[in-house]
Amino acid sequence: MGYDLIIQNGRVLEGSGTPPFPADIGITNGRIIAIGKLSGPAARAIDAAGMIVSPGFIDIHTHSDYSFHLDPLADSKLRQGVTLEVVGNCGFSFCGPLHGEAGTVLHDRLKGYGATLKPTWTTFPEWVDRLGEIPSTVNIATQIGHGNVRAAVLGFADRAPTNEELKQMKDIVGEALDAGALGFSSGLFYAPGSYAKTDELIELSREASTRGKFYSSHIRDEGNYSVGLFHAFQEAIEIGRQSGAKVQISHNKCGGPSVWGKASRLLEMIERARHDGIDVAGDQYPYTAGSPALSAVLFPRWAQVGGKETLLANLRSQSFVRRLASEIHDNFQRRGGPERIMIAMFPPDRELEGKNLVEIADIQGTNPVETGINLFREYDPSVVVDFMEDGDVDLIASHPWVAVGSDGTSLRSSGPLSAGRPHPRSYGCFPRFLAQYQRTKKLISFEDAVRKMTYLPATRIGLTHRGRIAPDFWADLVVFDPDKIRDTATYEDPHQYADGIHHVIVNGVTAVLNGLPTGATAGKVIDGHDR
Repeated sequence: MGYDLIIQNGRVLEGSGTPPFPADIGITNGRIIAIGKLSGPAARAIDAAGMIVSPGFIDIHTHSDYSFHLDPLADSKLRQGVTLEVVGNCGFSFCGPLHGEAGTVLHDRLKGYGATLKPTWTTFPEWVDRLGEIPSTVNIATQIGHGNVRAAVLGFADRAPTNEELKQMKDIVGEALDAGALGFSSGLFYAPGSYAKTDELIELSREASTRGKFYSSHIRDEGNYSVGLFHAFQEAIEIGRQSGAKVQISHNKCGGPSVWGKASRLLEMIERARHDGIDVAGDQYPYTAGSPALSAVLFPRWAQVGGKETLLANLRSQSFVRRLASEIHDNFQRRGGPERIMIAMFPPDRELEGKNLVEIADIQGTNPVETGINLFREYDPSVVVDFMEDGDVDLIASHPWVAVGSDGTSLRSSGPLSAGRPHPRSYGCFPRFLAQYQRTKKLISFEDAVRKMTYLPATRIGLTHRGRIAPDFWADLVVFDPDKIRDTATYEDPHQYADGIHHVIVNGVTAVLNGLPTGATAGKVIDGHDR
């Protein structure tokens, strides 16, 4: 038997948690067709002696909705071993519909990269068609965002939908799921998702449940901003209980001093819910810092009713600003203080990128509250906020039902996507997890670490032929040195590729060879018919 590609002499970690074993892997027509001691002709061969061969890493939580529109070779994920990204997270994605405020958010995000992109889509099916026309280095799976849907029907109104409006929202969600979205996501910490009540989310999640698809959620609170972390966590579980949808709780964390040291309680809630028959799990990025927009850190949600233009108009009122000031100060403290909030992307003045709000306030002769408001008046920058503790991150990282997900974006160290000082997770999340949490801290076994990056996320999003090394599965593979794999990206210098990744195969095509991208764009848009 001949092969298109054979990977020889490696130790295979097949993905489901079993220990590594020596084997060759034969690939034809993009799929794995043989595993074992193989012989026979092959068009190409890769020698993996001394290396681990595992399924390609599946990044279950990303925000690369727009990056491949700007640069189809965006490779920061590929070069850390990722072969599939799940986009459309946190409820407000660029996967359409892009009416009103959703279009404004996209324009602002693109402005940060010095790029302009006129959206040619207003619905999710149109966005999928457009994405399918763009070559990609990795596979892409999509979700439909609740924030987009709510903005399309209600704008940024803080009220419940009428029965007719709820029907419109359900129709949009259903259309997207039928067009290939694998899930329905919410971002309840952010406006306009924060304006939704639980019963609205249950009704919309039933659209996913009836189609065998999942519901993911950036929950309503990860600290003590509003309802509190544990109430918000329980809300996500309750949505799963009543809708029947599989629940994926996004980027599990204990965010801020009020909840530091309480990770065990979150994990107990997952275990209790699973014992009760609710299919709930989570994901996590292995860092103590997150990276929201500054507006999400600064402003209470009541101030964001009506959207960005309304908020900017209100900020011209000194009485409005005075009303905000104390709440902004409180929000800073919820994150551990303004010195923990670093500007990552600010195109009006790139010199401010990498500086925290206290440093900028000193430069500008203001205080951190005024500084934050003044920055927002010019542009809503992304920020990096160090607001978690290592002990909580470690405990969550070791839990068997928490997958690894970067919460980052496919970037590139040159071209438009190299702008700013982004969170290093976009370049180093998966190698960091193996280097820090498995090899150095030994929190979990090597095979379970790989399972949390491959088979676990595959099963969470409903993939049936990816996430394992098995016959007839798609040949999404990564070949890496288990002793040398590590992240090199830092907060000070984030545009740095990982070490130890030797080869990456996407749909049977060599996308990284000897540590360098080949330029191949073999990625697919994964829909409900090609999983």
